[in-house]
Amino acid sequence: MGRGALSGMFLIDAPLTARREVARGMFVISMHAPEIATAVRAGQFVNLGWSGGPLLRRPFSVYRVEGEHIEIVLKAVGAGTAELLTMQRGERLSCVGPLGHGYDFASRARSAVLISGGLGVAPMPLAARDARAAGLRVVWVHGARRAEELCHEADGDEVIWATDDGSLGTRGTAVSVAPDAEVVLACGPNRMLGAVAERWPDAQVAVETYMGCGTGVCLGCAVPLRRGGYDRACKEGPVYRAADVDWTALPSHLSYAVTV
Repeated sequence: MGRGALSGMFLIDAPLTARREVARGMFVISMHAPEIATAVRAGQFVNLGWSGGPLLRRPFSVYRVEGEHIEIVLKAVGAGTAELLTMQRGERLSCVGPLGHGYDFASRARSAVLISGGLGVAPMPLAARDARAAGLRVVWVHGARRAEELCHEADGDEVIWATDDGSLGTRGTAVSVAPDAEVVLACGPNRMLGAVAERWPDAQVAVETYMGCGTGVCLGCAVPLRRGGYDRACKEGPVYRAADVDWTALPSHLSYAVTV
């Protein structure tokens, strides 16, 4: 297995080891990447490439760590992710990571609320792990349009479901049904994160944006800031203080879904 490391970032030739469906059309893929499994923190991501795949690598939040294996969650929303889901156990991915700035659990809080919408579930299992390690009680609020689109894997001391049509849990959005807490972490469509910023300005949010290189060189993942200027989601982000982002300058939805 080919391996390399630079400043805490690893390049690994990672074999696929498992795949499972966790909601309608939503899959979790596992790969053997021991160095990344040891180093990754909640909110960080990996950049994936594969033989015959797209020119640019694809970014994915690390969903969960199991021993020497890391997991990502995805849907077939474009040619790249559709191709990735056709790959079989034993086929290899070129995996770069861990990348980006993740969630911070340095405060002396006692509780954390995790808010995810749709594929925004991606960083939350690791966030629950790291929050518990910091001594926090975890409430996970997960929302989707309907019950079959809710990821059925949720890890919290309390789990709250929300659906737009009321088919499971409370009718409404994850933001509207979430309780207050000392620490609020969120991931989902930018429209949802903008609503999080209005209710909890100090919340930590993982921003949805396009990415190119994933290492801060190409400047393709610029995030507009309210104070003026831009940050790079792949370096200074993808996790930001909610009130620091200029949500009016970000598209509410991307033309394809990303899982960072």
